Amino acid sequence: MKVGLIDVDSHNFPNLCLMKISAYHKNRGDHVEWWNGLKHYDIVYKSRIFDDTYTNEVDYCINADEVIKGGTGYDLQNKLPDEIEHQYPDYDLYRGGANRAYGFLTRGCPRHCTFCIVSEKEGNTHTVADLSEFWRGQKEIMVMDSNITASKDCEKHFDSLIASGAWINFEGGLDIRFLTDKGADQLNKMRTSMIHFAWDNYEFDTFDKLKRFRPMLNKDDRDIRVYVLTNFSTTLEQDLERIYKLKETGYDPFVMVYDKPNAPQIVRDLQRWCNNKWIFRACERFENYKGGRECLKNC
Repeated sequence: MKVGLIDVDSHNFPNLCLMKISAYHKNRGDHVEWWNGLKHYDIVYKSRIFDDTYTNEVDYCINADEVIKGGTGYDLQNKLPDEIEHQYPDYDLYRGGANRAYGFLTRGCPRHCTFCIVSEKEGNTHTVADLSEFWRGQKEIMVMDSNITASKDCEKHFDSLIASGAWINFEGGLDIRFLTDKGADQLNKMRTSMIHFAWDNYEFDTFDKLKRFRPMLNKDDRDIRVYVLTNFSTTLEQDLERIYKLKETGYDPFVMVYDKPNAPQIVRDLQRWCNNKWIFRACERFENYKGGRECLKNC
C-alpha cells in the first residue's frame, strides 16, 4: 500500500498520531511518505489537533482511494485503534526526532475546566502506557500528559522518568493542587530545565499550594514557570494580582490568552510585558510599561 500523511496544523511540533500511524504501516511493509498532491495514494491520513482559531485548513483535491481524518481539530470522539495507539512512534518522520521522545503515560483530567476539552474527550486521569512504549534512550522526553499529578500512579511514573536519566519536559504542565511532598522530592531528582504549573482561575487554593511547595522545589525562580490564564473569567486587576503574587513568591509568571485573536489590546500588551522577560525584569509594574500606561489611560 502507498500511504500519504498530512499534518494539518504544521506548527513544527511533531504530530504523535502521525508518527504512530507511520510506524504501523511501515511495520506492515507499506510505503509511507508526506502527502504529495501530484501522486495517487491508497490511503491518506489527515491529522488536525487545533480548531479554526489556530489552524486554517486548506481544502486540497486529494487523489486517494480513502481519506481518513482524525484529531481534536475535527471532533472529540475519534481515536486511534489500539494496534496503532500502542505503536512505538516513527521518530524519523520529523527532523531531529532521534534525540527526543514524545508520549503519554496518562490521559485525562478530573478538573472539567470549561476552557479545556481534555476532561470531555478523555475522562478522568488514567494510566495508558509505561515509559518503554515510546522511549528508547533518547536524551530528552516530552511528557505530553494533561494532568499526570492527578494519577494514582504518578509516583511510579515519576520514578521511571528519574531512572531514565533523560531531560524531562512536561509539555502539558503539572497540576500543583495534586502534588505531594514525595512528588516534589521526585521532581527535584529529575533532570528538568523548567517546570510548569498553572494558576488559571482567580481562586487562592492554587496559590496556597504554590506558596507551600515553593521552598521544597530546588529550582531557580526562572526555572519554575506558572501559566496565568487571562481573557476568560478574570479582570485585569485580578490578572495583575496573580502575576505580582507569583513573582513575589519566587515563580516566573507567563500569561496565556484565551481566544487571543479576539482579545482586547490591553490583554495583548499584558502578555507582551509579562512574557518578554527582558521587559518584565526591567519594568516591574505593568502601569510603568509604556504599552500598559497607554492602555490603562483608555480603559
